[in-house]
Amino acid sequence: MAIAVVRSELSAYDFAIRSIRETVFVTEQGVPVELEMDERDAVCKHVLALVDDYPAGTARLDVLKDGKIGRLAVLTSFRRRGLGRLLMQEIEAIGHEHQLPYLWCHAQKTAVPFYQSIGYSIAGSDFIEAGILHCKMKKHLGEDWVQGSQ
Repeated sequence: MAIAVVRSELSAYDFAIRSIRETVFVTEQGVPVELEMDERDAVCKHVLALVDDYPAGTARLDVLKDGKIGRLAVLTSFRRRGLGRLLMQEIEAIGHEHQLPYLWCHAQKTAVPFYQSIGYSIAGSDFIEAGILHCKMKKHLGEDWVQGSQ
């Protein structure tokens, strides 16, 4: 099984990214399609996980919203194989390149243990978003890197 994580503008892998997100968020979780695809997609940095060249997962980083991670999704048949972790590593690398001091997200409560396992901490109270219980999570990227590299 060959796994690759590629960076993309939305347009380059538009169909694959939209298909994964619609499957996971709209079909599986019942998120209204008009909430799933939004105006931020055009300005976000997107990553796509390919398993044997098959689109299997995606995520985005909104650098202009102070490093907001969003739309992390992995197709059911590819879960528990480390794709989420690989997608997040690439998102964090993009954050480092943009010298962001931290990244943050609105994590679904069921995903909190995953985010905690990769260094994120709860940074706010629970709230409902798109009909699903979430909480804000945050990870500092390390000031040594931000100040000392480029």
